[in-house]
Amino acid sequence: MHYKYLIWAGTVTLTIFSVFLLVMIQKTADTATNTNTISFTGEGKVFAIPDIAMISFSIVTEAKTSKEAQETNSEKSKKGVDFLKNQGIDEKDIKTTSYNVYPQYSYPRPLPLGTETQSYPAQGSSGIVYPEYYPSNPKITGYQVNQSFEVKIHDLEKVSVVLDGLVSAGANQVNHLGFKIDDEEKLKEKARQLAIADAKEKAKNLKKQLNIRLGKIINYSEGGGYPIHYRLEAQAFDKAGVGGNGPEIPVGENEIVVNATITYQIK
Repeated sequence: MHYKYLIWAGTVTLTIFSVFLLVMIQKTADTATNTNTISFTGEGKVFAIPDIAMISFSIVTEAKTSKEAQETNSEKSKKGVDFLKNQGIDEKDIKTTSYNVYPQYSYPRPLPLGTETQSYPAQGSSGIVYPEYYPSNPKITGYQVNQSFEVKIHDLEKVSVVLDGLVSAGANQVNHLGFKIDDEEKLKEKARQLAIADAKEKAKNLKKQLNIRLGKIINYSEGGGYPIHYRLEAQAFDKAGVGGNGPEIPVGENEIVVNATITYQIK
């Protein structure tokens, strides 16, 4: 009976030791894989002419009461939205991005406290007298309503007309104008392919110079940015910067950039 127990205990111990040994071997292999690595970074760039414009604008209205300010602002907003629709812009491409009502304050001049005074020392004299004042409490004098919109324009020929017409329709702030590519993912995929090819080409050249053998790819990461690159040689401004139907707006072209980093195991 004691003999069977010893066999069982020995089997359990051997099993635990085998599992521990396998874990240590795997850990050592993983450490070696992570330690003996080399990374290469490639860059891919794609240029494309934007096909949509994004305009953000605001309509700001002030009045004595909150109700009057909101009603007046609603009338101006409706006029602006109707103008956009008349330009063939779909309703789904016009949206409100913010709506705020702010009280407007005035700060009355402080009133003296009558004859009560307080003495303050002054250079070259025994003292100088200043009057004390009642604290000044701000008073609400009216309200301001600020409604902001964002509109997407697919016909870039209408950008100038829209900008000019929005101001006439009641917009008193044009906050931003930007040009985008509607299907940017397709261009980003092309830039990614160029970046990966660039990284692999660098790996191919450098392994010869370093006299190393590359193993499997063990990691991949990417980043990028989308700065706008303007080509103005094909565009022209008149002397005032304004055309007959609104401001002259060069579209330029956008630059899609992807940076790809590939990490190889060194054999």
